[in-house]
Formats: sequence, C-alpha cells, structure tokens
Amino acid sequence: MFSRNHAMAAAMLALAVAGCGMPPQRETPPPPTSASSSPPPSSATPTGSGSLAQDVGPALAEARSTLTEDFKLEVVGLNRVKGKHLVVQLRLSNTGKKDLPWTGELGDHTRPLGQIRWASGIGVLDAAAHTWLLPYRPDGSPCLCSDQERGDLPYAIPPGESITVYAVVPAPSGNPATATVVTPVAPPMPDVPISDEPPAGDFPDPDAQHVMPIVRRIVTPSESLDKADEIADNGTDLQVNLSSDVLFAIDKATLTGKARAVLARTAKLIDASPAAVVRVEGHADATGNHAINDPLSERRAQAVQRELESLVTRDGVRFQARGYGSRRPLYDNGTEEGRRRNRRVTVTFAKPQERQEPAADTAQTSEPAAVKAGDGQPFSMKVTGLRRLPGGLGLLTYTITNEGSAETWYNDLHQAQDWESYIYQAASNVRLTDPAGRRRYLPGRLQVGKDLYCACTDLSGVRSSTEKYAPGQTRTFWDLFALPDEAATLQVEIATFPRLDLSVG
Repeated sequence: MFSRNHAMAAAMLALAVAGCGMPPQRETPPPPTSASSSPPPSSATPTGSGSLAQDVGPALAEARSTLTEDFKLEVVGLNRVKGKHLVVQLRLSNTGKKDLPWTGELGDHTRPLGQIRWASGIGVLDAAAHTWLLPYRPDGSPCLCSDQERGDLPYAIPPGESITVYAVVPAPSGNPATATVVTPVAPPMPDVPISDEPPAGDFPDPDAQHVMPIVRRIVTPSESLDKADEIADNGTDLQVNLSSDVLFAIDKATLTGKARAVLARTAKLIDASPAAVVRVEGHADATGNHAINDPLSERRAQAVQRELESLVTRDGVRFQARGYGSRRPLYDNGTEEGRRRNRRVTVTFAKPQERQEPAADTAQTSEPAAVKAGDGQPFSMKVTGLRRLPGGLGLLTYTITNEGSAETWYNDLHQAQDWESYIYQAASNVRLTDPAGRRRYLPGRLQVGKDLYCACTDLSGVRSSTEKYAPGQTRTFWDLFALPDEAATLQVEIATFPRLDLSVG
C-alpha cells in the first residue's frame, strides 16, 4: 500500500488482481445472482474502493454522464505517490429515481472486450506528452482499480446514493500541479489539482509486483484546405502526407509548379524541428502493379528529397528516401477518396519544439444552432467550451437538445470519413477550421497498436447512441483536437448543424 504497512500492501494487491473479467459477449454484465458469483468482501478493502456509506471529501471537479444526467461523477481525490503514480478517486452519484448500473460504463473500451474491468476507463490526460494514461495492469488481472466482482461494490447505485471508486495510474510527465481526469462516460475534467499528500484510504501499490502501464498515444490529425497535405501529430513525430496528385502529374516523378509552395510549408516545419534525420517515403495506390508502382514511388520520394534539401536552411539534417509502392496503404483502396490519399509522399521527422508559454483558458460559448432530425423533431446544439490544454491540444464541449415533443434519436454525430477508420462509433463528425491558416482539424485518435479510437464521446454499445432523447433532454459531448496557437477565429462544424464562428484568445 501507499503506507508503512507493507504486509497490508501485499494483501490489497492480491485483492486487486482477484476475480475474472467481463463476459466477452456484452459490455455490462448482469448483477450477481448468488453468493457464489463473487468473493465475499474483505476486511482489508481499501477505503477508496467504494461503499454506500463512504464520502471521502469535497469534489475537486464534476461532470455528468452523456448517457443520463442522473449519473454524476465527482473527482474527490487526485494524489501523486512516490512522484510517479496517481491515485484517482471518483464519487459516482445517482441523482435520479431508478437504480443506475455503473459496471461496464467505466470500463476502458480500447481493451479487449473480455478485459474491460469495471473502473479501467478512469485515467488522466498527459497533454504535454500526447498520451492518455489508464490504470496499471497487474500480472493476471486486467486492472489496478475498483472491481465490483469482489463483492464490496453494488452492481447498481440506488436512487439518491453514491459510491466511490478508484484507479491507480501513472503520473503525468513534468510533475504538473494539475491534471485532466478522463472517463469513458463524460467530458474530461481539466485543471484538477494534484496533491502530493497521501491519499485518503489504503490502495494497492504498483511497485509491490510487476505491473504494465496502459498508455494510449494521442494522434491529432489536420489537413490543408487545398488537400495538398495532411499531418498526424503523435506528440513525438510529425507525419506529413503530401498528395502525389498535387506534387506530380499522372505517372510522372517531376515536381509540378505548385509543388514548391507545398514543400516550402514542410521545409519550414523541418527547420523548426530538432530532427537530425528526415524520412521521405513514396507510396502508391493499388491500381497498378509492383513493377510500375515501386520504381515510380522511389523516384517521387527522391524528387521530394532533393527539393526539401534545397529549401531547408538548418544545418545537420540528413534525408533518407525510399519507395514502397502500394505495399503500405493508410486508407481503403476500394474507394476513390482512399486511393487519392494513398497516392502520397510521406515526410516524417521529430516534432518542432512547443512554445513554453502557459496554456491559456480560452473557454468559448455559442448561441444555440437548430436542425431537424430525420423524423422531423427539432434539435438544438450549443458550444459550451473551447479550452486550450498543454501540448497544443484543445478540448471542445457542446450540448445537443431535443427541442421537440416526442422521444427520438439524433445519430448524425458519427459520420466518419473513410480515411479516419475508427473502430467504434463515436462523435467524430466534428471539424475545426482555421480560415487564416487554411487548415482543418479533425478529432484526435487514441492509437492502440494498429487500431484507432476517437478521442471524443463514445457512441457505441451501451453508450448514448442506443438511447433516445426524451423531449427537452440535453446531452453533453466532447472532442479533443490540435488547437493552433496563432488562430484568432475558428469555424466549428458539428454534424448537420449550421457552422459556427468562435473567437479564440
């Protein structure tokens, strides 16, 4: 434990790794039907694991679930231990009139379905490092977090009652004074103060046995309005995909007149980068054969390399050029848009240094914008915040309200472009456009191996897409974006609602 009682630490860690994962066929398992379905409560249960009678202190931040306003989440503890771990404690309250299941709702949906442990989705955002930090995974257990199957937590929260759950996660880099707390069911909660005092209660110690940090890298994409390039920023590297349709004529490897202006933008980024090596890779779509695509992609990569060498002014930069033909597609070659994006030259290098000035709180709001759903019921949308976070990230929050007299769905938030290729349905049909910078910013992605998940409100499974909006009901959504430092005005496009102009700064 994070205490002097090492023997108790071992006992608590054993409790944390006991039990089995969720059934693979559903995200929210049924409540136990007998005493044999879960182990009896232990007298060594940590205070932070939750009980109906417990209240660990005042709220540091709060949010409401997108699924139901009756589900309130409050951060009641955020404690840094040993300088490298965080104990996150959340109070979950049912402010409604019916029992409120919570198991499964707080599980990390980026894990294999059978390993979505009850509180495994509670974490913190390390914005400066472009990472999403989730509970440790001990050997033999999916999560170092609260676990309903141990028997010390109810399957559902009764009306008017609360429980407290916890997760032990890696501490954000740079020893920050605050952190953004994240969950799967509600918008992130920024600027929660971190305490270096011991947490209230006893919790399993990650150092007591081998644990695996669960870290999801955040990739923030953007594209130029002229479709000449798209950039993916993972916090460490920039991957600039330059459109071959803009750089070259069909089946040619000679740069067009427009290519120099496009490559000058990339050269400027390289000049601002600390990179010693820049990789230039040519790619083709799948319409030709390898005998044609391989040498053509190689020549195109070499042409881009030569031009960048003449444009980059910084000394000590070494270029590596190679062609891959059609062997490394990023998008679906079965669509015209996918093939267009696959015809590219990719330039990869270390990300330019971030500006060191503190992030500004640029919360913005809008007047409601209206639209009708498919069955004619009126809906309204309101932007409730556009907030700068460290690391060049921005958090957009907005509400959608059923203004009609009948219960109905609004399902237009998930209309992902082909090339985004998200695993689950999510609120991905949102764009930020910087008119002055001529760039469009898309929702961030959480990278898990080769899979990508939207860094935005989840609409899958038991989430909000399965629920109709009651008349007058409002739900809050969020999306994470790259947010350009120099932008004074951004245009916000959310699903089918009219475009909004927001001032930044």
